[in-house]
Amino acid sequence: MTSYEIAVREYADLGEGPTWDTAAGRLIWVDILGCRVHTYDPARGRRTVMATGQHVGAAKPRADGGLVVNLRDGVALYGPGGGGFRRLHRDPVPGRRGNDAAVAPDGSLWAGTMRYDEAPGGGTLTRIAGDGTVRTVLDDVTVSNGTGWSPDGRLMYYIDSPTRRIDVFDVGEDGLPARRRPLAHIDRGFPDGLTVDADGCVWVALWDGGAIHRYTPAGKLDRVLRLPVRRPTACAFGGPDLSDLYVTSARAGLEAPHPLSGSLLVVPGAGKGLPQPAFAG
Repeated sequence: MTSYEIAVREYADLGEGPTWDTAAGRLIWVDILGCRVHTYDPARGRRTVMATGQHVGAAKPRADGGLVVNLRDGVALYGPGGGGFRRLHRDPVPGRRGNDAAVAPDGSLWAGTMRYDEAPGGGTLTRIAGDGTVRTVLDDVTVSNGTGWSPDGRLMYYIDSPTRRIDVFDVGEDGLPARRRPLAHIDRGFPDGLTVDADGCVWVALWDGGAIHRYTPAGKLDRVLRLPVRRPTACAFGGPDLSDLYVTSARAGLEAPHPLSGSLLVVPGAGKGLPQPAFAG
């Protein structure tokens, strides 16, 4: 078993989307079904919890402070301290909600959606620029999940979980992806959230796989972190030197969840992450 620690003992139904907020020195993560955004400052042991009023797939820091959130009915902004709520992109579709999201090197938000019944092709991946310009990049997605970029920004990695693949795209000068192809296939569990490290390797959480896998840029599995929870959902590097790997987890759908299911775990000194950009809007 991997040497892990309990960062935050929690009973999140569907913990997701850990992101290290470098400016604030804290980790941001969500409980999608609990409609809550959590923050954790490991240096001070300080936590905050903010209710969103509807399912929230992801929350990311903004360049000017506050958060951008991927909600059930679209994307919205919060000012610093959780005030100043404003809709940025309203997109309510019955039976569908926002899911995982990521911020690209250019500061744009890439927000995924999925249907509650996980109907094939019912989800999307949408790019929202800092100026509010919206463009649907993928419109035939089932469960839009992990998205990340190589250190040089020339490759984009993406997961549509039921495919059991991590896919890779080339990134054009316009910032849009092209030439999609598989990087790796998953044969145990389903790939969920991902992060890319300073070496360009892809770390992916395996839903129903109880582990984190690390893949080289060539698609070779070169490290496995076994965890006590059956449903790790996503991972992100954090801490002052970006060496600690934080992992969110879920209790949803488990008849006998592990006592730590739903908690935020951390694997100290797991690797070396990349600073994550803030949303430019």
